[in-house]
Amino acid sequence: MDVVIEIVNFSAYYGDKQVVRDVSMKIFRNKITAIIGPSGCGKTTLLRSINRMNDHLPGFRVEGKIFFEGQDVYASNLDVTEYRKKVGMVFQKPTPFPMSVYDNVAFGPRIHGIRDKRLLDQIVENALRRAALWDEVKGELHKPATQLSGGQQQRLCIARALAVEPEVLLLDEPTSALDPISTQKIEMLLEELSEYYTIVIVTHNIAQAVRIADYIAFMYRGELIEYGPTRDIIERPKHKLTEEYLTGKIG
Repeated sequence: MDVVIEIVNFSAYYGDKQVVRDVSMKIFRNKITAIIGPSGCGKTTLLRSINRMNDHLPGFRVEGKIFFEGQDVYASNLDVTEYRKKVGMVFQKPTPFPMSVYDNVAFGPRIHGIRDKRLLDQIVENALRRAALWDEVKGELHKPATQLSGGQQQRLCIARALAVEPEVLLLDEPTSALDPISTQKIEMLLEELSEYYTIVIVTHNIAQAVRIADYIAFMYRGELIEYGPTRDIIERPKHKLTEEYLTGKIG
């Protein structure tokens, strides 16, 4: 299978505190990989490290390697802006910019130099269609994005990430602030998007991981305890800690 991201002996620190310990795993193209584990186990730090979102945090440092299509993500000559175009990020709480629906989606393409109005219109429509939002907002593109519902705002953030044509989509607890109906829409959307994108999702919700993920990585106290196809992890966990987490004995 085609490996898009390879994490090799990766550790992360905030000052003296080690929060990710010697993690190695491969993330496969056009698959959904869910990273699960209790709060504080390092899963969000690992996800944000793939995108280099932790770089600006004081005292943050890493050891080991993360490769994207064979390229060292932490190499000094990496163009981080170009890299993040390929590896997009969606956060736990919907974060629309304080501007119109249209301008939110057009924001990334404009940063990358696209000015042609007809091309932008096409990009915005395509991204909103892929995010299953076009039919709901096509008559309200110039309405403030903050007036959308929470579920619509999160799909808008996904559309914003898709507008720059990424290869990978990283999502940090994307449904934790949403109601069950919005959550179901996002889950269905992610399953559809995995045909075109490689998706990595951090979730507290074991049932969600089982529903949508092809692969599950279970982290505990900064370590990757177990990683493999979802069915194997759920039906035949190799590690006692995994079994205890899945059955609610630890959490």
